[in-house]
Amino acid sequence: MSEQNNAVWRNSAAGLAARLARRELSARDAVEAHLARIAATEPALSAFITVAADAALARADALDATLGAGGTGSGAGPVGPLHGVPVAIKDLTDTAGIRTTQGSALHADHVPTTSDLAVARIEAAGGIVIGKTNTPEFGFGAICHNRLAGPTRNPFDPALTSGGSSGGSAVAVATGMAPLAHGTDFGGSVRVPASFCGVASIRPTPGLIPAPGRALGWDTLATHGVLARDTADCALLLGAMAGADLRDPTSLLGDRDDGSASRLAATPDFGAAVVSQAVRARFAEAVDRLERAAGPVARRHPDCGDAMAIFRTLRAAQIRHAYGPLLARHGDRLTDTVRWNIEAGAGLTADAYLDAQAARTALYRRFVTLFTEIDVLAAPACGVLPWPNADGEVTTIDGRPVETILDYLGVTAIVTLIGFPVLTLPMGDAEGLPFGVQLIARPGEERRLIRLGQRLEREAGFVHRWPTT
Repeated sequence: MSEQNNAVWRNSAAGLAARLARRELSARDAVEAHLARIAATEPALSAFITVAADAALARADALDATLGAGGTGSGAGPVGPLHGVPVAIKDLTDTAGIRTTQGSALHADHVPTTSDLAVARIEAAGGIVIGKTNTPEFGFGAICHNRLAGPTRNPFDPALTSGGSSGGSAVAVATGMAPLAHGTDFGGSVRVPASFCGVASIRPTPGLIPAPGRALGWDTLATHGVLARDTADCALLLGAMAGADLRDPTSLLGDRDDGSASRLAATPDFGAAVVSQAVRARFAEAVDRLERAAGPVARRHPDCGDAMAIFRTLRAAQIRHAYGPLLARHGDRLTDTVRWNIEAGAGLTADAYLDAQAARTALYRRFVTLFTEIDVLAAPACGVLPWPNADGEVTTIDGRPVETILDYLGVTAIVTLIGFPVLTLPMGDAEGLPFGVQLIARPGEERRLIRLGQRLEREAGFVHRWPTT
């Protein structure tokens, strides 16, 4: 086996954690190996805004000390399931002592004094923050480019986009710069980069990973998520961050998986999303593969005809509420995409907002009705395949103009609205651009998705492949 194939950075997170627990490696060994991989790979890909080398090495030494000198002594056992495992954190999320920019020049020098709860839980489980991954400004945009870094490049073709807005995280795990990465997902920001970069991801049931600092406590459109190279590693990171917190009123949902076999269905577009012909063809192949491995797949979806109008309204209202004052103070210093997103909410009335919430509720109940007959619904993880970074936002699909720059996200935005958990898996094809599939289950049934995902990895080839560029 070659030296590259033996490289520490090729280990899965679970495999690396096991080696660290057995003291075959020290935490410093693990961090140094991944920092070397970043140094060799990062200049070409722009996955990180900040590489926290000094902080990561100091944390590694502290963890090694808990096991004894150099990680080989007779100290106590690992501090948690992620002991010594490097983790990349999306730069929208606060990390104490490590620069957090939100992809904006306005926060270029911001260093938080406290970490977000999700990060604190990762560290409590023994994880080591190795750096902050690139994102478009405030997470708004199809291209991971801002005035500090980027564009983040797709490792399978550096001219193409990594997907937004967790593209830096997806590239980091796809290329071995980190075995695990944190992301956030509003309209598809974990799922799309996972699809474009050939990795796995989980957007969990909103509230499974609490967000006690969120201003709109009952908001379930956005959530933390995880990216890794396989389902088991996604589950490992999800487990570290999950758990109730009374400060988040959505966080009390428990695991509802009953262990039963899953009844499957599939839809290429929910009858409402704009999806390219290339995606439809790839998805048909994925469904055939799914059917051969896991049994019959019904072609089903509820009525989603009003879903994109609902999403646009609610998203615009929330962004206007959160960032309207920023536009008034610093509009000329924001990117065009950020300004467009904030301005989209101008003039929205209370009636329009509440009508959209009522329509969202009805949409959710239509999905609940469908899920009395099925357990998992498959769909594409994006409406298009990766496109050139230089092209910017998606304004046409198959040569036809789209209504807004959000429309390519239809297949993910619809799932955002209903708040069902999603596992995204890569098809694992030996050649060509990566392609990911969403697997959607009832709220609280992440464990069902993890069971199915591991089966599809074993039996249907839905696996990560290493890029060659």
